[in-house]
Amino acid sequence: MPTLLTTLLVLLTGVLAARVSAGRLVAWAVPAIVLELAVGFILGNTVLPFEAIRPLSGITELGVLTLFFQVGLEVRGDVLSARRNAVLRTVALSFLAPLLAYLPLSQGFGLARSETLLCLAVLSATGTGVTLRVLALGQGLQTPSGRLLVGVSVLDDLPAIALLSVAMASAGVPMGGAGLAVPGPLLGLAAAAVSYWAVGLWARHRRERPTAPLSILLVLIGSSWLGEASGLTSLLGALWGGVLLARLSPPQAEVNRTLAVLSDVFLPLYFISVGMRIPAATLLDPQAWSLAAALVGMAVLTKLLCGLGITAADRAAGVDRWLVVFGLIPRGLPGLVFATTALGAGVINASQFSALVIMVTLTTVLGLLLLERRLAFVRRAAENPS
Repeated sequence: MPTLLTTLLVLLTGVLAARVSAGRLVAWAVPAIVLELAVGFILGNTVLPFEAIRPLSGITELGVLTLFFQVGLEVRGDVLSARRNAVLRTVALSFLAPLLAYLPLSQGFGLARSETLLCLAVLSATGTGVTLRVLALGQGLQTPSGRLLVGVSVLDDLPAIALLSVAMASAGVPMGGAGLAVPGPLLGLAAAAVSYWAVGLWARHRRERPTAPLSILLVLIGSSWLGEASGLTSLLGALWGGVLLARLSPPQAEVNRTLAVLSDVFLPLYFISVGMRIPAATLLDPQAWSLAAALVGMAVLTKLLCGLGITAADRAAGVDRWLVVFGLIPRGLPGLVFATTALGAGVINASQFSALVIMVTLTTVLGLLLLERRLAFVRRAAENPS
């Protein structure tokens, strides 16, 4: 068993190799997440099995919690300020469309209810981080299409997280509150309501704001722990912590710097750890590839249906339907997090996990390629209307 320092050195070397390679493949819209998964797969099946870093899994997940915390910071009233009805319609379609895949998945592949619900949760998710990064690089964030896509992407993962919790409960995974007269989720919701009121009261009567790195980390970990302890998942807890901080005060430069450092350090380690969980043998399993192919088709079709949420009035206001649809196709980080959480809880097996990772990887690459091409087309059309 390698020592802690040896393990960290191997992991950080893998991160460096993935980042250097990503710089060379940026023209092909291959995100760093895909290369980090590949590096993790190679390490996990050669020199560093996942069992060697299992004690560090809590640390690697800090990057994931940080990203969901950042999403919570953006869940403010202004995410619906741009075309509220179009945002809500598209979010509803993004959640409801994958439910149509329930019977094909459960009957066509013999999946249990919990396994099917987990697949639907991954299908409902959207890779907010990678999508918004491409929009920013393409100078499309402030366009009507970009603002609408930001609102949809931020809100899109909320029902997906709820579906993940239902899948976990359906599998009999403890939902928190063991031994209590009141179920854990009810206590979690009650704590969320009380904290929302308390933060509003603090904001009205006190000037102090948590901007120091230790304070931000305490809010992040505390809210994540409460979500996990109550059975509402640590992801939902981290997201709610971001909502509370945004209610207390708008994100400031100190807060953004702290969260950026946490993301840059721990997110790559998380992606590598996900790749390390994929046994090479599962990639030789025809069942894994057939399930992955079906999931990729369903992933693309369900997001194409979201285009129905963009009406003629929205298009007349400058919203490009295809830019929004292509921006929703990548499943990115949320899809990987849902799959990893389910695998760790025993909801899905290794072959199903591999199929989900394949689907997330392919949809992320495909979605980013289409999004970049559409952004370039929209820019050319704006410059030359004829």
